Amino acid sequence: MKQKERLHPVMFAGTGSDVGKSVITSAFCRIFLQDGYHPAPFKSQNMSLNSYATPEGYEIGRAQAVQAESAQIPCHTDMNPVLLKPSCDKICQVILNGKPIGNQNAYEYFKKEGRELLRKEVCAAYDRLQNRYNPIVMEGAGSIAEINLRDVDIVNMTMALHAKANVILVADIDRGGVFASVYGSILLLTEEERKYVRGIIINKFRGDLRLFESGIKMLENLCQIPVIGVIPYYHDIYIDEEDSVTLKIKNQKSDFGKINVAVILLRHLSNFTDFNILERDPRVHLYYTNNTKEIAKANIILIPGSKSVLSDLCDLRKNGVAQSIVQAFHSGATVIGICGGYQMMGQNISDPEQIESDIVHLPGLGLLPICSEIKREKITRQIQFSFLDQQEQCTGYEIHMGTTIPVNKKKIVPLNRLNDGSHDGYFLHSRCFGTYIHGILDNCNIIDYILAPYVRKSEENNPFNFKTFKEEQYNKLANHVRNHVNMEMIYKIMNNLTIENY
Repeated sequence: MKQKERLHPVMFAGTGSDVGKSVITSAFCRIFLQDGYHPAPFKSQNMSLNSYATPEGYEIGRAQAVQAESAQIPCHTDMNPVLLKPSCDKICQVILNGKPIGNQNAYEYFKKEGRELLRKEVCAAYDRLQNRYNPIVMEGAGSIAEINLRDVDIVNMTMALHAKANVILVADIDRGGVFASVYGSILLLTEEERKYVRGIIINKFRGDLRLFESGIKMLENLCQIPVIGVIPYYHDIYIDEEDSVTLKIKNQKSDFGKINVAVILLRHLSNFTDFNILERDPRVHLYYTNNTKEIAKANIILIPGSKSVLSDLCDLRKNGVAQSIVQAFHSGATVIGICGGYQMMGQNISDPEQIESDIVHLPGLGLLPICSEIKREKITRQIQFSFLDQQEQCTGYEIHMGTTIPVNKKKIVPLNRLNDGSHDGYFLHSRCFGTYIHGILDNCNIIDYILAPYVRKSEENNPFNFKTFKEEQYNKLANHVRNHVNMEMIYKIMNNLTIENY
């Protein structure tokens, strides 16, 4: 195959948070792949509790792992060198090049002192990535025009200037105020920064596109920058989300005849993408809840991971959810814990060094004969394993701080056997078990095992293949975006050609 010409990098920056930058970046990773290039995503700094383990055993934001998957390449820390994982409203765990370097409050993190070290690290990560892939598809964070943070910026225009990236400004028309947000964002940039903004994308448009044609002309006249696409809102494309802000409203309406699966809604819930496969499985009605009545209606209860396990366990005890989980189990429901949820299912959890919170010790739910201790060392790795000694090979990843052992010298009954000879989790019986493995539900044989007691005979021969489903979604997303942006203009921008008559 003839080698493609090298394209200048492109950055999808936003007028604000949640305008669709991550999904658009995923779309263009797949578009460039379809067009014969070898793209890679890059976001220098990400803030999220939704993380992923790289093949080398380091931690990055889940969004960049999704974008790498869209580009059909292994994820790497160079794609997200700085990850911030909030443990409360003001304090984050700072992860640099895949490894935690400590906790900082927002004021400490955004101080000028020490900022050059982070800037040097993220630039070095970008440079390494740029040497391996073509093109680099960059993503900004929040608003492009956070002028109070300009001196400490390492993710938006400072990064664009380092990479000499062509910036495409993404605005969300669905939230309103699109003209002010676009024009104001550009106006607040410095004269030098404005030179790098080469196009505008209007995202999440609802209605008849013809009604916005005059609006496009107005924006172009105001900003002197072309609008290269207006992307309609979609309902039938499913890409992993970065943030858990919408979990409370997901799938609350009951669906008669399906298996009710309740995910416990924790205050510090992490890696909610563990349950995406169940959202798409036609046999399942999945909902996120901390309502005791809704928990009582569940056939299966899933306790997810947490960035602050003892704090969340304390909440569950105060609001009655802990008791409702135990009661549902004794009434016949299946209860499964993943990572922090697995720790909660035991007899007790301790955090003697107060690593996660100021709580030192709490009794667990008492469903499994185990106890856990939070420790400073973070285990981060991708793994292959067999589930309940089945022959089929499964995959997943671990991201946790802590160890779990049986109580009272009870014999361990492992749920999974890892390919390195070690074991994971605890299996009490088919309705009660826990694991440290994230992504465990992405394996079809495990989903089928969990759902088997509740599946109707007519559904047994219709398994759901999540990997095939995800590939279909990346292609649908790419086609949707491609059909509503001017790809010829984008390639001209990325070849640094002059755009005329827009």
